[in-house]
Amino acid sequence: MANQFASWLDWLQRQPLLLTLIASSLLLAVAWLANWLVKHILVRGLYKALSTTELGRQTRFQDHGVIRRLANVVPALILSIGVELVPGLPKALVTVVHNVSNALIVLAIVLALSALLDVANTLYLRRRDAHLRPIKGYLQVLKIAAFAIATVLMIAILVDRSPLILLSGLGAMAAVLMLIFQHTLLSVVASVQISSNDILRVGDWVEMPALNADGDVIDIALHTVKVQNWDKTITCIPTKRFISDPFKNWRGMHESGGRRIKRSLYLDQDSVRFIDAAQIEQLRHFTLLRDYLSGKRAELDEWNRQLLVQGAAPLNQLRLTNLGTFRAYVENYLRHDPYIRQDMTLLVRQLAPTATGLPLELYCFTATTVWADYERIQADIFDHLLAILPEFGLRVFQYPSGADLREWRLPAAERRER
Repeated sequence: MANQFASWLDWLQRQPLLLTLIASSLLLAVAWLANWLVKHILVRGLYKALSTTELGRQTRFQDHGVIRRLANVVPALILSIGVELVPGLPKALVTVVHNVSNALIVLAIVLALSALLDVANTLYLRRRDAHLRPIKGYLQVLKIAAFAIATVLMIAILVDRSPLILLSGLGAMAAVLMLIFQHTLLSVVASVQISSNDILRVGDWVEMPALNADGDVIDIALHTVKVQNWDKTITCIPTKRFISDPFKNWRGMHESGGRRIKRSLYLDQDSVRFIDAAQIEQLRHFTLLRDYLSGKRAELDEWNRQLLVQGAAPLNQLRLTNLGTFRAYVENYLRHDPYIRQDMTLLVRQLAPTATGLPLELYCFTATTVWADYERIQADIFDHLLAILPEFGLRVFQYPSGADLREWRLPAAERRER
């Protein structure tokens, strides 16, 4: 048997082309088998082992492919070493296979490093304060640096030259590189400023009218910030725009626990008038007005008494108005509303009269920042105020509608009947 094997080897050595073909095929088969064994047995075994640990359950390494990408080093390493052992191959071909294999090793390592950075980001996002200081932009900078270094090394390996020679040539290309990567450099600076100055966080409600963005920040990356608008569309905004362009961040409103109501009732100025004693007694039935009417009436009586002592004419006397009384009612109503923050600014004020009426503005803060609750509280307040206005003899201002015009066209007697 040994003699037969030796004679077969002797015959094979006399056929150099066939020997080279068999050795090359054997090398490729060993590389393929090693790749199959590593990925289907070793890698799966490692994933199963990691899935039993807390780290593996938190990160799910198999989703990022760190080990799977690193496993590509094995077949490339076998080809790099084994090609030297294949007899009869031209030296140029051996050099090419050797260099390409080494370049693939570098590529596999940098891809695994990129996936490892994704794992680091996943672990960091599990922290409670991760949205305050996102690191995704910094990790992307590391990825860019890693791929840049890997590109230089791969080119140096493929051309069989020292990486230092290539790096020395990059100095002359600095201006070109800065032009090519200007957006990346600006994004890096913007990301650092956003993070260090706490300008933006994931989960913030931002408003940027210039780009029609109005919604929650769902992702902060190196080049873009994703904003999910309230209509569920997603706007991608360059990170540098949050440094150069004005925008509104509603985070302060959420952190304060109160959301501002700033809305006006537009009153018909013709309905503003003095109220007499009978109307004052009628308004005393409002619990919210009892203290106000008692104190105000005592103040006015004292003022008017002094005017009479001085011999002033009765027309100089001060009297209550329905508008002032209504303003006091609204303020007391808000003071007793459990859904309004009493420790924040609370105002009921008149603004300058306009062609659309006299604005009576409510300026206060709700005790919640939830959008639906905020709208409900605001609507309940104005529902009540609009309904109670006639009790004070006031009317809201609105432009004539079609129904008003039809009413005016009716005869006076028919209008009175209606």
